[in-house]
Amino acid sequence: MSRGVEQWKDTSAMSRGARIAVLLQRLTARPGVLVPLSELGMGLDSAKSTLSEDLTIARRALEDSGGGRIESVPGPAGGLRYLPVYSGPQLASAVATLADVLGHADRILPGGFVFMTDVLFSPHWSRIIGECFATVFLRERADVVVTVETKGIPIALMTARALGLPLVVARRDARVTEGPSVSINYVSGSSGSIHTMSVPRRALHAGARALVIDDFMKAGGTAAGLVRLLAEVGVSPAGVGVVVSTQLPMNKRVDDYRTLLVLGHLSDQAPGIPLRVAGWIEARIEEAAPS
Repeated sequence: MSRGVEQWKDTSAMSRGARIAVLLQRLTARPGVLVPLSELGMGLDSAKSTLSEDLTIARRALEDSGGGRIESVPGPAGGLRYLPVYSGPQLASAVATLADVLGHADRILPGGFVFMTDVLFSPHWSRIIGECFATVFLRERADVVVTVETKGIPIALMTARALGLPLVVARRDARVTEGPSVSINYVSGSSGSIHTMSVPRRALHAGARALVIDDFMKAGGTAAGLVRLLAEVGVSPAGVGVVVSTQLPMNKRVDDYRTLLVLGHLSDQAPGIPLRVAGWIEARIEEAAPS
């Protein structure tokens, strides 16, 4: 029992506002995780009907403020889960702000890349990006989130946290400390260079659905390699999410993917980086707009 709850019990009955604050804290601390009502109400000394009323108020407050939503799962094994997902306009606004942050000309790197490490490893931005991907892929019912080391790890971890799922990281080479592994060779980049990635056999189970998350896609070789690696252990893709993909080449090595931002042609003379919100996000906003 938390110290705050103990203090309330020692003085007077906890007010509804305080109970709601405790309930929200317990739910938002574990996004995507199903929490039984008995566990949520532990130490609050309130009837189930009272807790249900409190949770109804909390649910409405979250939805009205755009802070995500609370789902109820009925039945003996049911409970409630907090999902930090965005509305259509919130998703578009978050991605547009990300484009502004990454769009400065001093981020241009040789070879047509954009320096994104500081943003990807920022707790603030990795959380927002993870919640964007959670919003996009929530209905795909993934069992695990998968990425390849190293720059995709923070955003994949935050995606896994938002969905309440485990994270598996494919490595560039097998590690003896992880036991038996499955490895494949794959073509990465438009240059056609060959790389290797591996994943421990114990990390993934046949029949599972995996959400693939990566930071950057040019030709799509890394994402395609991850999908192939998953197939080797009997795992099917629940989706592929990428923070930034290049406009060219148009034909990627992976067919079905969702990118948040699209990178156009880079020029040394341009005042900034030509990053734009992906068209599918803009289309979703237009569909949701009242006629």
